[in-house]
Amino acid sequence: MRRAVCPGSFDPITYGHLDIIARASKNFDEVVVAVLENRTKSSMFTVAERIEMIREVAKVYPNVKVDSWSGLLVDYCKSNSIEVIVKGLRAVTDFDYELQMAQVNIQAAGVETMFMATAPSHSFLSSSLVKELAHYGGDVSSMVPASINAALKHRISGV
Repeated sequence: MRRAVCPGSFDPITYGHLDIIARASKNFDEVVVAVLENRTKSSMFTVAERIEMIREVAKVYPNVKVDSWSGLLVDYCKSNSIEVIVKGLRAVTDFDYELQMAQVNIQAAGVETMFMATAPSHSFLSSSLVKELAHYGGDVSSMVPASINAALKHRISGV
């Protein structure tokens, strides 16, 4: 079985993330969306909330599973028999950083990284941008699924 992981913070998941997940799901028997537990970032949503949101919007892809991890991604890959990391690239600046990580991952653990160019319609999207726009009342409905938009509005309103 060919398995891959799509890692990230997904705080929140955007249509850009879903584009990469959908395309990866066509190329692998199973895709694990691994939600990052990042101790250096303050998140809007908890890991459990992000997992639930991703499960909801990715349920149309029967071969996509959602999990979380804390620590080195290659350790997660080794303990789950995953040989490929799938990363979406928006711009050259993404590539500079991701190439270094890919080289470390292949050298340290033999885990390959597959880069996918984000669809042009999503190339500007980031979770940070979505949160910032939503915080100031901007319309992010074209950037995230409706359920994610509702969760953002609820969290920002403090209700």
